[in-house]
Amino acid sequence: MIAPQVTIVDGYVDEPAHFGVPPYIATYPRYVYGAAVDAGVDPAAIRYHTIDALRDDRGRYSDVASADLLVYVGGMTVPGKYVGGTPATPDEVRELAWIAEGVSVMGGPIRFGVGAQNAGAQEMHRDMLDFDHVAMADIEAAVFDLLSGGLAGFTPRYREADEADRWARLGAPVVSAHPFPPDRLICEIETGRGCPYRCSFCTEPMYGAPRFRDPDAIVAEVRALATAGIRDFRLGRQADLLAYGGDGEAPNPAALERLYAGISDAVDDLRTLHLDNINPITIVRFPERARTALATIARYNTPGDTAAFGLESADPAVQEANELNVTAEECLTAIEIVNEVAGWRPDDSHPRLPKLLPGINLLHGLAGETDATYAANLRFLDRVLDAGLLVRRINIRQVMAFEGTPMADTGASIAVAHRDRFRRYKRRVREQVDRPMLRRVAPVGTRLDGVVMEYHEGGRTFGRQLGTYPLLVAIPDERPLGSVCDVVVTDHGYRSVTGVPYPVDPGTASQETLLAVPGIGAATAGALKTAAAGTDPAHLATDVADPGLYFGD
Repeated sequence: MIAPQVTIVDGYVDEPAHFGVPPYIATYPRYVYGAAVDAGVDPAAIRYHTIDALRDDRGRYSDVASADLLVYVGGMTVPGKYVGGTPATPDEVRELAWIAEGVSVMGGPIRFGVGAQNAGAQEMHRDMLDFDHVAMADIEAAVFDLLSGGLAGFTPRYREADEADRWARLGAPVVSAHPFPPDRLICEIETGRGCPYRCSFCTEPMYGAPRFRDPDAIVAEVRALATAGIRDFRLGRQADLLAYGGDGEAPNPAALERLYAGISDAVDDLRTLHLDNINPITIVRFPERARTALATIARYNTPGDTAAFGLESADPAVQEANELNVTAEECLTAIEIVNEVAGWRPDDSHPRLPKLLPGINLLHGLAGETDATYAANLRFLDRVLDAGLLVRRINIRQVMAFEGTPMADTGASIAVAHRDRFRRYKRRVREQVDRPMLRRVAPVGTRLDGVVMEYHEGGRTFGRQLGTYPLLVAIPDERPLGSVCDVVVTDHGYRSVTGVPYPVDPGTASQETLLAVPGIGAATAGALKTAAAGTDPAHLATDVADPGLYFGD
C-alpha cells in the first residue's frame, strides 16, 4: 500500500427529487474510490463526504485540507428541486479548492459546464473553479493515473471496460460512508454508455458508439454492493436500457434476461430493481423484440418502475431542427406497447402500482421552438389522457445548453424568451393532465410499501419509496424522520399523493389520520378512538368501502 490520503467530495450529480431518485449514491464516487484502491491506496486512507455532510459539520473540512488528493465529483444535467441533497454551489466548490492543501481534481458532469443556479434556461460555462485539474474525460481514470504517477499529472482519457468493472466492484465499500445508511440508499448501476443518435442537447454522444458492460461484471458489482448492505438498485446509466447487449439499436432480450436474472439471484432480499431510460424509437422499430424484452423486465423488476421516454418535443419543426429521433405518433405507439406488455399490477390483496410504465420527457428552449410547439405538446398529452393510457410522470423542463453539444450555439436564449409562456403551459399540464393521470396510476387504496419519511411541513410528514421517480407521499401527522412504513393512498395532488400508514391502528392513530381514511367523518373517528381494544374497526367504519385496505384483514 502507498501513503497518500484521498478525500472524495460528492456534490450530488443526478436527478432532482421531484422527478428523480431519493437518497442515492451515483457511480462517480464509487468508481473513484475503486480506482484509488486499485492504484494502491489503503482504503483506510480514503475519506468520502457529501456536500450536505460538509455543510452540516464544518469539522469535516479538515479532511479536505489534509488530503494529498482532493477529488470533487459534481455538476448536474437536470434542473429542479432536490430533497435527498442539495447540489454544491459554485462558491462552495471554490471554497473546497481554496481549503485543499494537496492536489485537487474535479470531474463528473461538471466537465460539461457550470450554471449560476440549479435551473433550466441557464447558460452553462466551464469554469475551473480554482481546482488544479479538471478531468475532461473520466474522473475515475484521472484519479487512477494521478495516483499511479505520484500525483504528477494525467492525460484526460476514458476508462477501459475492464477498469470500469474492476473499479465498480472495488468501490462498493464507500457506500458505508454515505450520510444515509445502506438500507436507505438506492445505487445507480451503469449498464453501458454511448448513443447511436445525435440529439442537439444531449451529452451522451460524446462517449461515442454504444458499448455495454458484461452482465457477469454488473452482477459482480451488485453482489459487492449487496454485501455492503445495499438492497435497492436502479439501472440508470444508459441512454436506452432496451438496447442493452446488442448493437445499440435493436433489443437483445437474451442479454436482458441474463442481466435481470443475475441481479435477482445476487441479492437475496432485493427490495428495489428499477430502470431509467428507454428510447421509444427502439420499441417502434423492433416491436416484437421489444415486447419480449419488456416482458422480461416486468417479470424481474419491482412495482412502480418507470421507463423515461425522451420525446422532448411533439413539434415536427423542433424534431427536425434538433435531430430528435422519435415522432409524437411513434411515441404514442411505444406508450401503448409498454402499457399492454408491462403495465400490469401484481396480483395481491391490495392494489399496487403497475410493474413498468413510461414516463415522458418534454424539453423546452430547443432550436425551432415557437408557440406552435406548446400547442403540439398539449395535443399530444391530451391524446395520451383521452386514450386511457397510463404514464407514470411527465417531466417538463427547460434546456441547459452544455458546451460540446450543438445546443451550445443556440444557448439558453430561446428558453429565456419563452419563460412566461413556459410557466403558463406547465401549470396547465399540472392541473389538467398530471392529476387525472395520477388518479389513474395510483387510485385510492393503492398500497406503497417501504415509504421513507424525509421531511416535515405544515404538520404533515412527506416521504418516498426508494426507486425511480417515486411518488411523493404526504401523511397527515408528524412521524419520525427516517422511519419507514407502508402507506395506502387516500387522495391526490398534482404530482403527489396523500396516504395513511398501513395498517391504521385506531388506538394509536391521530385524529387527522383517521379523518384521512375515505368514508370516515368526525363521529366515526371518535368512535374508533374510544372503542375497546381488539374491536374490529370494520364494525364501526361502516361507511368505508373496503376497511381491509386501511385497517388490515
